[in-house]
Amino acid sequence: MHTPFHTGLVWLRRDLRLQDNPALALALKQCAQVHCVFVFDRAILESLPRQDRRVEFIHASLLELDQALRAAAGQPGAGLIVLHGLAEKEIPALAAALKAQAVFAAKDYEPQALARDAAVRHVLLAQGIQLAQVKDHVIFEECEVLTQTGKPYGVFTPYLRAWLAKLGDAPLPESKFPAHCPQLAPRPAPHDHVLPALQAIGFEPTNLLSLAIPTGMSGAASLLDDFVVRMDRYDETRNFPAVKGPSYLGVHLRFGTVSLRHLVNLARRRIAKGSSGAQTWLSELVWRDFYFQILANYPHVATGAFKPEYDAIEWEEGALAEERFAAWCEGRTGYPIVDAAMAQINQTGYMHNRLRMVAGSFLVKHLGIDWRWGERYFAEKLNDFDLSANNGGWQWVASSGCDAQPYFRIFNPVNQSEKFDAQGKFIKRYLPALKNLGDKAIHAPWQAKSLELQSAGVVLGRDYPQPVVDHATARARTLLRYGVVKKAA
Repeated sequence: MHTPFHTGLVWLRRDLRLQDNPALALALKQCAQVHCVFVFDRAILESLPRQDRRVEFIHASLLELDQALRAAAGQPGAGLIVLHGLAEKEIPALAAALKAQAVFAAKDYEPQALARDAAVRHVLLAQGIQLAQVKDHVIFEECEVLTQTGKPYGVFTPYLRAWLAKLGDAPLPESKFPAHCPQLAPRPAPHDHVLPALQAIGFEPTNLLSLAIPTGMSGAASLLDDFVVRMDRYDETRNFPAVKGPSYLGVHLRFGTVSLRHLVNLARRRIAKGSSGAQTWLSELVWRDFYFQILANYPHVATGAFKPEYDAIEWEEGALAEERFAAWCEGRTGYPIVDAAMAQINQTGYMHNRLRMVAGSFLVKHLGIDWRWGERYFAEKLNDFDLSANNGGWQWVASSGCDAQPYFRIFNPVNQSEKFDAQGKFIKRYLPALKNLGDKAIHAPWQAKSLELQSAGVVLGRDYPQPVVDHATARARTLLRYGVVKKAA
């Protein structure tokens, strides 16, 4: 079979898998021989802490990917090329060294990635090499789902209806990777570019493995197998942090160790059998597309409010704001559900979705702190950090985003705690100092009677902090703070 190119280079980024990998599938279709490369990009890595679970997740996933490529190639010296440097320099240099006629990659939509890819494309074209980019991270991108007037959606529910209508009834195509693939070429000699140790790229091991977070393609498959038997009850269980409700696939979607099309097809097969849980889960997958297209069509959200009038809000600043922000980051607010949520993200890199709303709302509407402070903290801590979804979530709790919670609706953290962690199981897991408190007192220890605190071995201010703010007072201040928005309206 004639192929347009003799040699192709597949640049893997957020698609660390073999099955249903559009960039890899296209390269195998169009090239006589194919190399695969991953770049540990210094432009990204240098701003990260030396212990970063995401880097360790990627490293472990690359190890599995390399082994799978070796097995599929069936020849010595095959496998993944791994580089450490600036991607916009490394990719053109490698493509030239391999005498590749084309570089294949999945599209990325974040501002930094767009600038990087434009720079790479420019250099490659000057070398006479094509950059072929394909859609992978989303089902519908940028302007593929528009209103009847040809504008991007800013409200989720009508977007969901339009998304489902555009999807139609047919299953999404999933490309199959062959068990034996002789097109996979050996790594270039004499420099084999094998996967370096974490320490060699400036990082140290984290507690990722001790947390038993499954990595790579096999990790994604095991989590999906576990979730499938729970999917039908997802709509009933997803809001309760002490219950095993979510799929826990967020980090795998983030780094592409699982195919989004495969997940959508799976959900739709369950929906066809009447699964309301699968229907709810599918809508969560559509939220990802929604936030991706918001970032693409309204790029100002990366630095400011989706609704510009919300940029007029005056947030708390100075020493007290810094002190309260530190208390929030470290789980010392005196509100157990908030502090347990922050303990979870700090210890594991994961936070339950309901708690992301509760903790985020508390920072913005109880402490009066700019949502961008919280957005940056989550960006540093979350294993599944994705700019579009993280930004969308934070703008939702700040009421400045699309389809957001109205500014006058302010989560009462005690009520949220009582509703979604009634027996305090989640709180006790992450705040063991409160484990002996009763089902009512554990949600608001400062309201407990002295005798109950004493019998539980809790001294407020010693074993657990007093609340940093009063809910009613904070609510009143927030309504005043957001008054500028009301006036603008």
